[in-house]
Amino acid sequence: MAKRDYYDVLGVAKGASSDDIRKAFKKKAMEHHPDRNRHDPKSESRFKEVNEAYDVLKDDQKRAAYDHHGHAAFAHGNGASAGAGGFRPGGADFSSAFSDIFEDLFGMGAAAQRTRSRSQRGSDLRYNLSMTLEEAFNGKQATISVPSSAPCDVCNGTGAEGGAVPATCPTCSGMGKVRAQQGFFTVERPCPTCGGRGQIIKNPCTACAGAGRVARERTLNVNIPAGVETGTRIRLAGEGEAGLRGGPAGDLYIFVEVERHPIFERENQDLYCRIPLAMTTAAMGGEIDAPTLDGGKTRVKVPSGVQSGKQLRLRGKGMPALRGTGAGDLYIELAVETPVNLTPRQKELLREFEEEGRDNSPEAQDFFSRVKSFWDGMKG
Repeated sequence: MAKRDYYDVLGVAKGASSDDIRKAFKKKAMEHHPDRNRHDPKSESRFKEVNEAYDVLKDDQKRAAYDHHGHAAFAHGNGASAGAGGFRPGGADFSSAFSDIFEDLFGMGAAAQRTRSRSQRGSDLRYNLSMTLEEAFNGKQATISVPSSAPCDVCNGTGAEGGAVPATCPTCSGMGKVRAQQGFFTVERPCPTCGGRGQIIKNPCTACAGAGRVARERTLNVNIPAGVETGTRIRLAGEGEAGLRGGPAGDLYIFVEVERHPIFERENQDLYCRIPLAMTTAAMGGEIDAPTLDGGKTRVKVPSGVQSGKQLRLRGKGMPALRGTGAGDLYIELAVETPVNLTPRQKELLREFEEEGRDNSPEAQDFFSRVKSFWDGMKG
C-alpha cells in the first residue's frame, strides 16, 4: 500500500511553518490517539502515521530531503528503515514525537524542566506567638527569633565552591528526567545522576555541603495589629526557609494565641466582666466605676432595684475590629453582694427593713435613706 504524503497526513500545505506543523500534529495526534478511539481498530495505525509524518517534517534536514526525494529519501540504503505499516521506531523517533504532545500541553518541555530543576523553593515555617489580651487590644511590635535557614554567604546560595555556577547534567541535558521506552509508551523517571535537579556540582561548597543554605536563627520585628484573637494567622512572605541552590524562600506564618484574662472574657469583639455591687446600691440605685481594658475606668449608672446577674452594656468599649473600623461592646454583669459578719446594729436595721416591707411608702423610703447613711458611714 502506497504511503500517503506527509503533508496530507498532517493536513498542512507544503510551505507550512514549523509552528503550523507542530499545531497540526498536536491536533491530529489527539484526534487519532488509540486511547480515545478504543473501538476503532485502525486508530493505532493512523496515530503511528501521524507520528511518522511529524518526525520527518519537524526536522529541517529530514524535511528538506523529503521535499526533494519524497518517501524514497528514507527507503532502505538511504538512512532509516520503513517497516511494516510505514512506521518503526528505528525510522521515525516515535518516543520523541509522542512526548512533544505532553510538552506542549502541560509545559513539560526541556526549557521548563531546566528552569525548575535549578532551584527549589524553601519550606514554609510556623511560629506560635502568645500575647496578653491587653496587647491584643492595643496591638504591638513583637520581636521574634525564628530558627530557620538562610542562603550560604560563602557560595552565594549556588551550593558550588567559590559561588561557581553548577554544571548541566550530562545524562539528562539539564531536564532532570530521563526517558525509557516501555512497549507503546514512553516513561519518564528522575535522572539518576543529578537526582532530578538537572545540574551537578563538581566541587560542593564546604560551608553548606552543596545545599546553598545554612541553618541560622533570625530575629524579626513583626507588627501585630490591634484586634487579633486566638487563631489569627499573619503571613510574612519570603521570611520562611531559604530555597535550595538559590531558590525562592518560603513564607513565615505567625499563629496568634491570646492568653486568658483574670477579669475580662472575650467573645469575638465583645468583652464581658463581672462587678460586685453593694446591696444598698442595688436597692436604691447609684453609680459605680467599671474597669476598661485600656487600663482606665468609666462611670456607670445603676438603676434602682437591679437584680444580681443584670448586664449593663457599654457601647464601643470592647475589642477593636481587626479589619475595619469601630469596636465591640463591654458587657458588665452585676453581682449583688450579701453582707456578712453583721454587727448588732446592722441586724437591727435589717429587721426593721423586713418589718417595714418592700413597698414605696414614705416610711420605706425613709428607712432606705437611713440604711444608706449608715453604710456610707461605715465605708468612711
